[in-house]
Amino acid sequence: SASGKPVYSASARVVNGEDAVPYSWPWQISLQYEKDGVFRHTCGGSLIAPNWVMTAAHCISKSRKYQVVLGEYDMGAEEGAEQRIPVNSGDIFVHPKWISICAACGNDIALMKLSRSAQLSAKVQLAGLPPAGQVLPNGYPCYISGWGRLSTGGPLPSKLQQALLPVVDNEHCNQPDWWGGVIRQSMVCAGGDIRAGCNGDSGGPLNCQGNDSKWYVQGIASFVSSLGCNALKKPTVFTRVSDFIAWIDE
Repeated sequence: SASGKPVYSASARVVNGEDAVPYSWPWQISLQYEKDGVFRHTCGGSLIAPNWVMTAAHCISKSRKYQVVLGEYDMGAEEGAEQRIPVNSGDIFVHPKWISICAACGNDIALMKLSRSAQLSAKVQLAGLPPAGQVLPNGYPCYISGWGRLSTGGPLPSKLQQALLPVVDNEHCNQPDWWGGVIRQSMVCAGGDIRAGCNGDSGGPLNCQGNDSKWYVQGIASFVSSLGCNALKKPTVFTRVSDFIAWIDE
């Protein structure tokens, strides 16, 4: 099936979200690292080719061993659709301009080549990527999805969460009492009220439906306010995927 058209349609670490319809975000992956012989969820990501995953640069630590889980819904259950694919450390490509101590500097994007290709199915599909340079208008409805914390400092959910996060255009997002000039052209804000991304959602998609009814991953969850995940007037900040199409295509 074409990318960006899930077989399982969506219902209408995410704060004040809701359980997603199982497999309605079929490009959503769980990025996991090994600790004490067990793989643990650390970030989200998006499957953009059968053997390539897009995530946030800040999710990557060179010393860790990673695997990608596709076809995941409930982390606490073996549901049969999961594919666990190792990632070799030499196949992780962090954006060359990423600075680890400065998320606000931008370029929070990384690509990972899987050690084998995913088997695409109704439950594992490719993300649609937006055209280069596309900027969504203020209020455009998008969904964040992920297994991140349910509240600031709170528990991780077992089932994939989603939340409606309208886009906040950069002019609004950079107002003094909002993000106050932090937001660059290469970033996109979404949310700003009770719903937000949170720790564990990082690297995951901001899913936005296009005029063609396909879904596009317009953002990669990058950072939230130190005041809390869903601090008022501090929308979740995403890497703007449309700004990095040329780099991805390399």
